[in-house]
Amino acid sequence: MNLKLILIVVAAAVLTSSIVWGVYKICKGTTTAAHLTFRQSDSVRMEKVIFKNRIGIEIAGHMYMPKNIDKNKKHPAIVVGHTFTGVKEQTSGLHAQKLAEMGFVTLAFDASFWGESGGQPRNIEIPDIRIEDFIAAVDFLSTQSLVDAGRIGLLGICGGGGYVVSAAAIDHRVKAVATVSMYDLGRARRQGLGDAISYEQRMKTLDLIGDLRTKEFRGEKRTDTLGVPASITDKDTENTREFYDYYRTPRAQHPNTDTAYSLVSQAAMMNFFPFIQIETISPRPLLFIVGERAVSAYFSEDAYSKAAQPKELYVVPGASHVDLYDRPEYMKLTIPKLDSFFKQNLK
Repeated sequence: MNLKLILIVVAAAVLTSSIVWGVYKICKGTTTAAHLTFRQSDSVRMEKVIFKNRIGIEIAGHMYMPKNIDKNKKHPAIVVGHTFTGVKEQTSGLHAQKLAEMGFVTLAFDASFWGESGGQPRNIEIPDIRIEDFIAAVDFLSTQSLVDAGRIGLLGICGGGGYVVSAAAIDHRVKAVATVSMYDLGRARRQGLGDAISYEQRMKTLDLIGDLRTKEFRGEKRTDTLGVPASITDKDTENTREFYDYYRTPRAQHPNTDTAYSLVSQAAMMNFFPFIQIETISPRPLLFIVGERAVSAYFSEDAYSKAAQPKELYVVPGASHVDLYDRPEYMKLTIPKLDSFFKQNLK
């Protein structure tokens, strides 16, 4: 190969690399309040942004900031992760907006394979890639002129909570971590809610998933399962009813997700252990917010017991798991708590 050809190949490789990782764009004016499941704040500006994670998947996000933000200063920033099978237009966006009202620059994004983000096939769950999405979001915020790259925190809601813990353990740029109604998706898929699934049942599920992978590889129709049932009956639990009320009614139903996901994804989720090295996050602080009545509270309690100081478990009286997503009477407690936590630890 002659020198000229070598230079052309190298240049092409560098160009390709720059396209795959680190490129972003701001798409002003492309998202309206009608697309959100909550009222857009009069005091906050929202911009639609697109950036790529390290494997080249385009991530779609909403960046929030106060309208009166001082553009001559750099500000603390928070990445907010959505629920499992959720999208950024739901509770993660609401939390991002509320924290922007408090003075933070915030970013709510759709995980790879979900919502407006890229990735094929659609609606699959690969924990390692979801963790990479959070780290890529930190990459993105670190390059913004209004953001102090040394003051970035993570907030994860429900399933997003386990992912922010995992991301923070391997990204020391993250200075503080908080979760709301955290759900350990790995334990939930291995053992079921309340640890009700036996080892034998888990093995049968993995047998089934193996058969499905073979069939789907041959070209047979993919098998999906719903994260939230399409309908409920009198026999459903209060917990199921609460999820239904959030995802299946005008309260927060959104056209970008019907909560369906590939059943094959459950194998990768079973292999997800978000708290395996949670103690290494120390001395960076951790805050776990849970509802007093939440059936998922034991996930946060388990994480809290394994984490090293500084850490805090904040219990919201009377609240269930889903109550903390958007109920005003509970957010009037949780948002000030998050505000003080991040302001204290993102100084």
